[in-house]
Amino acid sequence: MKFQFVVSLRVCIEKVLAWSFIITIIFEGCWAWLRADVKTLTMKEIPFVYEIRYSQRARRLRLVVTRDKVEVVAPKRTAGADIRRFVHEQQAWVCKTLAKVAAQPNQLPMPVNYQAGTQIPFRGELWPLVLKPSARKRVKISFDRSFIVELPTLVGPDAVSEAIKKALIVWMKKQAILAAEQCCQQHSGRFQLYPNTIRVRQQKTRWGSCGAGNDINLNWLLILAPPAVLEYVMVHELCHIKERNHSRQFWALVGKHLPDYQQQRDWLKTHGAQLMMGL
Repeated sequence: MKFQFVVSLRVCIEKVLAWSFIITIIFEGCWAWLRADVKTLTMKEIPFVYEIRYSQRARRLRLVVTRDKVEVVAPKRTAGADIRRFVHEQQAWVCKTLAKVAAQPNQLPMPVNYQAGTQIPFRGELWPLVLKPSARKRVKISFDRSFIVELPTLVGPDAVSEAIKKALIVWMKKQAILAAEQCCQQHSGRFQLYPNTIRVRQQKTRWGSCGAGNDINLNWLLILAPPAVLEYVMVHELCHIKERNHSRQFWALVGKHLPDYQQQRDWLKTHGAQLMMGL
């Protein structure tokens, strides 16, 4: 009995070892195949690196191409295989767009540090910062062919850049709402396109929106772009008061207000991703 038990135990151990060896071989083979597949997908078939950003608002997969990166915006719970397939199908367009963006001059370089002489984008042009010491408690911004910054002497050297940036953003938002209201006064009366409210805010993926109650939200970053671009987005949202979708009737209405609106759409397609980076 003891001998049979030892033999049986030895057989069981040998079977376990054999199956472990087989499982190891299969696992290593599958892992090697997966690594080869990923390598082929990213290195051979897709000659660029991309990032994935999941969005609750996204209803479909889309690509955002800038000088710095290629980003895939995907709805929540989108399978990785679907994203890879989408990027694979769009790779020719991405490569073409990357080459186009690289060949174009950087029209709106965003500042890194805010100090004397820094160029600040505003209404499609760059204007320098001029710093003036002040006894004021807060940073004050004014504009006259340059951004004049009255900087409190109490602000320490390490806090100057951030203090100027915050003050500029507040000032820019005020300018954006003024520009939006002027556009509304110019265009609303023609076809009775009167919004309930107009607000400005910084949005990550939208330039504007028009809610069911005719409340218009506008991305304040548009004040950095040429004035015609902000006007186009404002008209776009005003037209949604009458035409809720992007039908032929909608675009015809936009065209009645702005016959050259396509130029502004093209500007946003080219420079919009960079503009979204903000100050």
